[in-house]
Amino acid sequence: MPDPDPDRVADVELARLVRAESGLIVAQLHRRLGDFDCAEEAVQLAITDALRSWRRTGPPPNPGGWLATTARRRAIDLLRRKAREQRLIDDLGVDEPIESLLLEPSPAEHPDERLPMLFACCHPALNVEARIALTLRAVVGLTTDRIARSFLVSTATMAQRLVRAKRKITVAGISFGIPDHDQLSSRLDDVLTVVAVAYNESYLSTDDQGLAGDMLWLAELVARELVDQPEAWGLLALLTLQQARSATRFDAEGRLVLLSDQDRGRWDRAMIDKAERILDLAAHARRPGRFQLQAAIAACHAVAPSWPETDWLQIVTLYDLLLRHDPSPVIRLNHAVALSELSGPGTALTEVDRLADRLDEYYLMHAVRGRLLHRLGRHDEGVAANRRALHLAVNPVEQELLRARLAEFDV
Repeated sequence: MPDPDPDRVADVELARLVRAESGLIVAQLHRRLGDFDCAEEAVQLAITDALRSWRRTGPPPNPGGWLATTARRRAIDLLRRKAREQRLIDDLGVDEPIESLLLEPSPAEHPDERLPMLFACCHPALNVEARIALTLRAVVGLTTDRIARSFLVSTATMAQRLVRAKRKITVAGISFGIPDHDQLSSRLDDVLTVVAVAYNESYLSTDDQGLAGDMLWLAELVARELVDQPEAWGLLALLTLQQARSATRFDAEGRLVLLSDQDRGRWDRAMIDKAERILDLAAHARRPGRFQLQAAIAACHAVAPSWPETDWLQIVTLYDLLLRHDPSPVIRLNHAVALSELSGPGTALTEVDRLADRLDEYYLMHAVRGRLLHRLGRHDEGVAANRRALHLAVNPVEQELLRARLAEFDV
């Protein structure tokens, strides 16, 4: 058996380290400097240094200490370059020899400071796109180029988005801290939404499953730090259930496989069992919310032997409850899909048509409508709806699915 590629070994170790510790180092530098922009940039530069160095020499004995020390030195360089106060530089203790710095405890051994930073990155003063980008950069440690690829924008566009977000944090005086109890629920919802949206962005990518793993890790971090918040556990259960199906979302040619057609025998039953336990834990708080209810719906799908044997009555009932917490048009559309399996395509189409004005620019509404029309035998209308969906879709795998659907009717 050939020896593993040393570059690959170094990259894997760096990816593990970045996930575990980069957010901690950013938070610690920010606390000492009071400059989030400088702290975040210093850590990103340190990650780049690590990638170059570790590929030559392999990961050091104490990689966490190495990354923290390099980030500290990079911060000093940035402060000098920006002509910041000499006091801040002195506070970092740059006269210590590198050998002693490398023996410092890994940041993971200090109190976890990522959660306050996560709340800052997800502050409602920032738009949703900025929240996601900043969270991935500062808390998870992804590079600008990596984030840009995940969200199908140029590196320059993503860099500008990050600069504006960091400037907004400074100008708005956004604090790095966990909100008080009376604000925690609404602010936590902002955080959980960012994690969920970022996960969903990777959900339909054949080559971006690393981001899905990062978001699952981040959801678990939030849940374990806020153990009395059932919605945090609800999101963790939801993402765990979705990740349990990851091996079946695409076929061998990279084409998207719908839930109804997936090979359930390949689903990760251990992950499904874990998610059900997490969901039970959340339910004990008797404070239902939208993420718990979405997880409960996903659990119904996970335990069903097949698509026709799914408990559609329970799913529709759960959607009825979910609409009390989240009456958004997208949730109403998902409710209509479930209703089509329980009460038929005609009833569901009536519900979808009521959403047409609000979701006219949303490709999935047209795709759902097209499928219902085909089931009703109204093929010409179904083709038109699928064409509209194809025009609006931006994800390549979803575009391919719609093209295949249109090909069924020789369009």
